[in-house]
Amino acid sequence: MKAERPPAITIRRVYESPEPGEGPRWLVDRIWPRGLTKAAAGLAGWAKDAAPSSALRQWFGHEPERFAEFRRRYLAELRACPEASDALIAAAQAGPLVLVYAAHDETHNNAVVLREYLMERMRA
Repeated sequence: MKAERPPAITIRRVYESPEPGEGPRWLVDRIWPRGLTKAAAGLAGWAKDAAPSSALRQWFGHEPERFAEFRRRYLAELRACPEASDALIAAAQAGPLVLVYAAHDETHNNAVVLREYLMERMRA
């Protein structure tokens, strides 16, 4: 019996150009990125409902010292509404998936937490 490989889910800034063969790109922010046209984004979809709530996003304010609490609250939001990420789960099960986000900080952003949640959900 062949061992099943975990799905490949990567994260990148939406402003970075797609890499050949990287898989469909899904925007995971609630707000459309500034200065980016839909054509230039090259997206397969926009998972707006899987993004943090507006209240949580505003509270976080991309302050790294708040990230641990942001992560805890965002995971609670995701777990309370799993259907919001169903399209992302389906895309990841079909092949490589790229979660794209607009934040400048590559370490402290919602895509990092969302990737963790998706991987957790697919292992269950």
